[in-house]
Amino acid sequence: MRIVIIGGTGHVGTYLVPRLVADGHDLIVVSRGQRKPYQPHAAWQAVHLIDANREAEETNGAFGERIRDLEPDVVIDMICFTLESAQQLVEALMGQVQHFLHCGTIWVHGPSVEVPTRETAPRRPFGEYGIQKAAIERYLLDKARREGFPATVLHPGHIVGPGWNPLNPAGHFNPAVFSSLAKGEEVALPNLGLETVHHVHADDVAQSFQRAIERWSSAVGESFHIVSPAALTLRGYAEGMAAWSGLEANLKFLPWDAWTETVSADEARATWDHIAHSPNCSIEKARRLIGYHPRYTSLQAVQESVTWLIEQGKVTR
Repeated sequence: MRIVIIGGTGHVGTYLVPRLVADGHDLIVVSRGQRKPYQPHAAWQAVHLIDANREAEETNGAFGERIRDLEPDVVIDMICFTLESAQQLVEALMGQVQHFLHCGTIWVHGPSVEVPTRETAPRRPFGEYGIQKAAIERYLLDKARREGFPATVLHPGHIVGPGWNPLNPAGHFNPAVFSSLAKGEEVALPNLGLETVHHVHADDVAQSFQRAIERWSSAVGESFHIVSPAALTLRGYAEGMAAWSGLEANLKFLPWDAWTETVSADEARATWDHIAHSPNCSIEKARRLIGYHPRYTSLQAVQESVTWLIEQGKVTR
């Protein structure tokens, strides 16, 4: 099939493109041309790359038509963040594609009630990102069920892998936390460290898109959580990373207001966003309907990322 990936040079595309090329598909990747894949692979030699400024072309109403004119069988949209953006693309592609896959987020849920959270849980998103992604999901699934538009929504957790800083056990992205844990230095966690985070390796996210394409009849009109087999508490995460270095975690726990005094304002905002959500999502539906089977646990995925950070000199042991 001819598959167009919008935003295919990012975290997930780095792994997704080689998978789809190996499956024999004809690939077109549409991006701004400002980023190379995080990992080199010979498969990119078989890919047709198109430079496009999505935001600018959406302003004049041309982007959806541009994608349609590529005559795709399948469109994978990795970088849609507003309802208006989704609507413009769907209106152009209605009746023109066999499958449309949207990269969502587990942030569509907001705070959990029952865990692990299932896809059927009521949506209570907060923050502009989660609110917009929930609106896109609602729109796409309604189009699928009412008008036959062949949409599938895949909701990754905290994506990790070599090439970027993973969400750390303190709930933000400063790699110094990993260095401290590896050296046995004291690390402060907010509250009792019992809030949760739910990672997923970028290659497992790529696997989910590949499986959804393969199992079209089970995937259309559905949304799926795409995360590791189990979430981690902040405390358990910190202990696991320290144990990876052969140490016992040296942790202290502070009330929220006191803890915010130990980090920057940006780090505090990032941590609040993550612990306010405290995601813990089920992958049972994705296992059952599209055959999603993640290779990595949360710790394994993060450890691969941190290994890369060590090699780059960004984490010391």
